Amino acid sequence: MRILVTGGAGYIGSHTVRLLLQQGHSVVVYDNLQTGHRQAVPSGMLVVGDLNDSAMLDQALIQHRVEAVIHFAASAYVGESVQNPAKYYRNNVINTIQLLERMRLNGVQKLVFSSTVATFGVPDSLPITEDHPQAPINPYGRTKLMIEMALADYCQAYGIGHVILRYFNAAGASRDATLGEDHTPETHLIPLVLQTALGMRSHIDIFGTDYPTPDGTCIRDYVHVEDLASAHVLALEHLQPGSQRRYHLGSEHGSSIREIIAISERITGRRIPVREAPRRPGDPPALVASSAKIRRELGWSPEYRDIESILQTAWNWHRTHPRGYAG
Repeated sequence: MRILVTGGAGYIGSHTVRLLLQQGHSVVVYDNLQTGHRQAVPSGMLVVGDLNDSAMLDQALIQHRVEAVIHFAASAYVGESVQNPAKYYRNNVINTIQLLERMRLNGVQKLVFSSTVATFGVPDSLPITEDHPQAPINPYGRTKLMIEMALADYCQAYGIGHVILRYFNAAGASRDATLGEDHTPETHLIPLVLQTALGMRSHIDIFGTDYPTPDGTCIRDYVHVEDLASAHVLALEHLQPGSQRRYHLGSEHGSSIREIIAISERITGRRIPVREAPRRPGDPPALVASSAKIRRELGWSPEYRDIESILQTAWNWHRTHPRGYAG
């Protein structure tokens, strides 16, 4: 298939691009490089452009005869979304509607959409299934939910088939340690913990130690980035115009912040200093996925089944790329 990957120079996007190429697909990456990295994209595949540029989008879709889109491009920091919601409604909602319009006008009828567990807010029960009530508690989650609703309408009115993939905490790096997590600023727990192990940070902050969890810290479901990539490729291969599917991607096992730190100390052989801090607004106590539906319908199964193996790949990346793609 000929596929346009928006945000394909980013963390999950670059891993997905690599897998698409390995499986024989033709790929063009569309990315403004505000958070993505040119070095993560194979030579000759990158179009540097914004989703708000309709002429450039049209050119990319037409010139490359695109048959399907995988849409990663978005702003994705919960805390930032609370402080600057305008950025999130512009980047995540307005720009995605622009993409859908260019797809509609150019006859592209297939989309795989990168959504999030943040659309659920504080869940009533765990694990979270696809039919769990959605009640986001921050602008990031609300913008993703708005696009989920828009996709349903675009499918019904215009026949744009789509798969919505709601995933939990992406983690890890490619098995050869050539692709990995590199954000500026970095806000994700595992890179922050490993940077602390490398001595690049004096300590790791634990935001909240009084949650109703076994050790008082937040619990999250971590899924390896290569397993996320395989789910996107599977979703694309099963997608048909006019169809709608929603799947959750996770390991179905939660790990607390203190557990992540303890396992990281064991893997790195280094002490990781901790500083306890107050809770952050918008952080649910626990989020764990049920991935039964995608296992049953598409046969997806994560290769990395435990947090230790995920953390090991992350450590391999960070110790060989302490400054990310800069070296």
